Amino acid sequence: MKIIRAVKCSTKFATVKKKNTLDLVLKEYSSVVNFFIEFFWSKEKLDKGKLLKPIVDLPKNITWLSARLRKVAAREAIDMILAVRYRWKSDKDKLKVNKPLHRGQRITCSSTIAELQDSNSSFDCFLHLQSIGNKIKLDIPIKKHKQFNYWESKGKRLNSYIITKDYIQFVFEIDVGPKKEYGKVIGIDTGIKGLATTNEGQRIGDKVEDIINSIGRCEHGSKRQKRLRNYLRHYIDTCAKQIFKENINLQRIIVERLKNMNFKTKVKRKLNRGLRKTIGNWNYSYWLSRLERNCEENRVRFTSVNPSYTSQICNSCGHSDRNNRLSQDKFSCIKCNHTDHADINAAKNILNRGFSLIYR
Repeated sequence: MKIIRAVKCSTKFATVKKKNTLDLVLKEYSSVVNFFIEFFWSKEKLDKGKLLKPIVDLPKNITWLSARLRKVAAREAIDMILAVRYRWKSDKDKLKVNKPLHRGQRITCSSTIAELQDSNSSFDCFLHLQSIGNKIKLDIPIKKHKQFNYWESKGKRLNSYIITKDYIQFVFEIDVGPKKEYGKVIGIDTGIKGLATTNEGQRIGDKVEDIINSIGRCEHGSKRQKRLRNYLRHYIDTCAKQIFKENINLQRIIVERLKNMNFKTKVKRKLNRGLRKTIGNWNYSYWLSRLERNCEENRVRFTSVNPSYTSQICNSCGHSDRNNRLSQDKFSCIKCNHTDHADINAAKNILNRGFSLIYR
């Protein structure tokens, strides 16, 4: 099994002149992408394989970009249009008013434009940009960091780059081997009081609620809020890795399929404003994505199940009632009197639901 990992390296070591040149290229590239968006927007069938010279040369008189970079811009325009069409495929009215717009923040290119070259200076390497147009050639200095070196040692670096004024993103392909066929299976309940609770009673991420409350007390957009959000993501990363450290020989992880909670709770007004804000600060989707990412790296299978009523169903007798949940932590079945920690009971239900899904 092969996985893809992206790594960002800062462009802060570039001189002011190089940064200004890069900013100029980004703005010119953005205008060409938007030109192609206007050209392709009304066309029903879009095919990146049919970008021949007559189409690529359409903006030739209004830009100094090379033919290679114009072709890259045309491809990105098609990708942006297809993404919008897919998102609003069930709502034609919103599709009409949601035409994509490239804002000049990045360029996605391959080895035809960019090439990573070794350096004899104090930097590890340079990203050499050529065939840009207007006789522009640009060498952006790169210093490799720990994460870059780790993935470079594990897999193969692909000739694909995302270039912005702040960073350059590199892509690695890693062969991790086949998924495990045998081993331990656990169910995980995700929450705010405890980020992860397993069916065996392990509880990981008890600090997440305090961090969320601290974020909520900050002024929106302040430096402190940004620092705390970064700390929350770092804490979630650590918790995701801890799952694998404390559970040796894992074969499968089963979690709840939590999707669109912010959107649904806001539109339907099921939760008050404070709780909706808490859910937003919690960043549950980031937690699940990091957990799935670690599963890929460790050859562990990742299964998500319907979360409906997992906190209300008794794991012992199967009786479902909202009154079974006495509090945030306590679960007591009103039918069979079975008691358990509420999150552990939910994790057991998630595990059982995952097993039934797998065997079915």
